[in-house]
Amino acid sequence: MLPDWSDCMKNKRYFPMFVDLSDKNIVVVGGGNIATRRVKTLLQFTRNVTAVAPKATAELQELGKTGQVNLIMRPVKRADFQMAYMVIAATNDWKLNDEIYRVCKEEGIYVNVADDKNKCDFYFPGIYMHDEVVVGITASGLNHKRARKVRVAIQEAMEETDRNDDED
Repeated sequence: MLPDWSDCMKNKRYFPMFVDLSDKNIVVVGGGNIATRRVKTLLQFTRNVTAVAPKATAELQELGKTGQVNLIMRPVKRADFQMAYMVIAATNDWKLNDEIYRVCKEEGIYVNVADDKNKCDFYFPGIYMHDEVVVGITASGLNHKRARKVRVAIQEAMEETDRNDDED
């Protein structure tokens, strides 16, 4: 039996869709710790990542220096989104994040505002990767600790499976 649609809308669930990002342009706005973590995760799936921020962590600056990410050290401009498939707003300025959200909605660009689950076309999942297996976990933006706990449990189970395979 299908769930009651009103329950689905009240407890908004996100469909777990795996997308090939290898040829997609991703823009991360922000240069702090959250932006850096998002960039590092995205680099496991694409090399087409641009980070835009007037300041950036040392780690993000190093990723820019080595050419792993296109780092633009200045305030973001609307033109930065021109070729974007997806935008992550990870600044500590809620007004700027709101503006980024508005622009992306106008332009039809997938957007995730890191500190506002109501302004996300998608959630950034907890990710576990091993060989060809990619697992994404979310608790629908409600319980990050629980999602992390599940990710760790999956990681431990996968590692145990690998140990058992090695023994066979």
